[in-house]
Amino acid sequence: MSGPSFTEQAQAFRDGRLLRVVNYHNTPAAQREEIRRELTGYAERYACVLPEHLDAFYATGRWPLDRPGFIPVFYDGYRNNATVAAPLCDELGITAWFFPPTGFIDTPVAEQRAYAEAHHITLVESEHSQDQLAMTWDDLTRIGERHVVAAHTSSHARAAHLVTREAIQEEAVGPAQKIEKVTGRPAAAFAWLGGTPFDPASPANAALRDLGIRYCFSNTKIQRIQ
Repeated sequence: MSGPSFTEQAQAFRDGRLLRVVNYHNTPAAQREEIRRELTGYAERYACVLPEHLDAFYATGRWPLDRPGFIPVFYDGYRNNATVAAPLCDELGITAWFFPPTGFIDTPVAEQRAYAEAHHITLVESEHSQDQLAMTWDDLTRIGERHVVAAHTSSHARAAHLVTREAIQEEAVGPAQKIEKVTGRPAAAFAWLGGTPFDPASPANAALRDLGIRYCFSNTKIQRIQ
């Protein structure tokens, strides 16, 4: 099925039916005020989008908010997402989406630097002297009280690399189950390393559908998983 025409897209923008997704990774304390200014600007212009808003749009074809939508996404489970990003969002009345690799959270503090370096989790120079680099499960539980917690594999994996039942259990099923356990809600969304889109022919992506995950976040779009 072809996508919307340029004319249809232009009209959608004029009507305010657009969704701005802003991806963050590290949010160090040294950048707190810069991040605050960015988030404040977005909050003034956009309405925060929750899974139920996306559900309503896909069910009815009508945009359910009175302003263009905004999703701030915080990837990779950094400790500074819990100590800087989440409190700033709380202060500004913003509901954000957090996508942590659960294996990073599970890693003992003394091993987190080595784990990050081995799993494409970039660290910032200003935090090299810190011991704890990943948020804790208690942090994630608190975040889940007013934010959306979604799944981002266990070890920061790519879907294309997961072909065995054991690997899919480790990187897709297990993380989703852990997130549901700590938040009390099933994960509504999933993202793979590299922002690869949903492919129903992939065994790993088929597992997301079987889990009831509704949305796949990629580098260029949010896909509804049918």
